[in-house]
Amino acid sequence: MQMKDLTILVIDENAVRAAIIEAGLREAGHFNVTIAHEMTGIARTVESLAPDVIIIDIENPNRDMMEHLFQLTRSVSRPIAMFVDRSDTASIEAAVDAGVSAYIVDGLRKERVKPILDMAVSRFNAFSRLQRELADARSQLEERKIIERAKGILMKLRGLSEEEAFALLRQTAMNEKKKMSEIAQSVVTAAGLLM
Repeated sequence: MQMKDLTILVIDENAVRAAIIEAGLREAGHFNVTIAHEMTGIARTVESLAPDVIIIDIENPNRDMMEHLFQLTRSVSRPIAMFVDRSDTASIEAAVDAGVSAYIVDGLRKERVKPILDMAVSRFNAFSRLQRELADARSQLEERKIIERAKGILMKLRGLSEEEAFALLRQTAMNEKKKMSEIAQSVVTAAGLLM
C-alpha cells in the first residue's frame, strides 16, 4: 500500500477533534479524506468508500461503542489507527484482537497524525505479509502431507519404492499439466473410494 493518494476515513463524533486529524492529514499531503461524525450507518460508509486507511477517534470510549467499532474493523482488512483519551488493558487487548494497527492514548495532535498513519500502514503491511507467509507455509505443509499419503498408497497398491511412487506422481502431474499435490489428492480420493 503506497502512502500517497490514500483514501482515508476518519470516524469521529467530535467535529473539533476531527478537524485536528483532517488538518494533520492535509499537511501530510493526504487530501482524499472523508469524515464520518455519526456511528449509525458506518458499515455502509466503509463499504461504499472502501478506504485504504481508517482513523477512529473516541474521546471516552464506552463498551458498546468499542464493540460496535471492533465488529466493523474485524470485517475490513485495512490499516486502522485509533485515538483514545483514556484506556485500560482490556480495551487495548480488544483493539489489538480487532486488528487495530496503532492505538494511541492521549496523543491527538495534528503533527502526530502523519507519523501515526505511517506506522499504522507499515504495521498493517508487515502483519499482512506474515499472515500470507503463514498461510503459504500451511498450504505447503498440507500439500506435502497429501503427497506423502499418495506415495504410501502407490507403494502399497503397486509395489513401488518411495522414489518410484514420487516419480510416478511427478510424471503424471507434468503429463496432465497439474500440480503434483492435485494428482496426489486424486490418488488419495480414489483410494478412499476403493478401500
